[in-house]
Amino acid sequence: MADEALIVIDVQNDFCPGGALAVEAGDEVVPVINRLIQRFDHVVLTQDWHPAGHSSFASSHPGKAPFETIEMPYGEQTLWPDHCVQGTKGAAFREGLEWTKAELVIRKGFRKEIDSYSAFFENDHETPTGLTGYLRERGIARVTFAGLATDFCVAFSALDARRQGFEATVILGACRGIDLGGSMAAMTQRMREAGAGLA
Repeated sequence: MADEALIVIDVQNDFCPGGALAVEAGDEVVPVINRLIQRFDHVVLTQDWHPAGHSSFASSHPGKAPFETIEMPYGEQTLWPDHCVQGTKGAAFREGLEWTKAELVIRKGFRKEIDSYSAFFENDHETPTGLTGYLRERGIARVTFAGLATDFCVAFSALDARRQGFEATVILGACRGIDLGGSMAAMTQRMREAGAGLA
């Protein structure tokens, strides 16, 4: 479909088994996503792309441990293990992901002082990645999401897609979640309420 794009979220080594912030069975999405990539005319990928010492890393906050939360100027922030540091093997796309068809790679989280889950906005929900403008200029009205992790970067991307006026579908079989404190159920509910299709 000419007005439809597949957006593949953060299928990177650090989010797969053996990585710094591994999503359980995260690598299982690769063959599923490869089949989806063949089906779509337009493919966009996102890549978590943090500078060393990023403010969302627990290691940047003495005395704090991964998965604790802190208050940032833009609200509550979960602290993570160091992951997807620019130029490292962990930040590279997962081996076997057939991503060469991608027309655009959106890098996010490269501003040291702010984290970024969504493909559309940083975590202040104001600083755009430029994806909205790109899709609109290309005449794309419908987006389908796959990737990692369901309850963080995929969900926030789907919510922002709806907020920006796109039709949005999440292919749950092509995603895997972290499920931090019930986040899977909570974010699945939020996506439904926002009008995103869950396939």
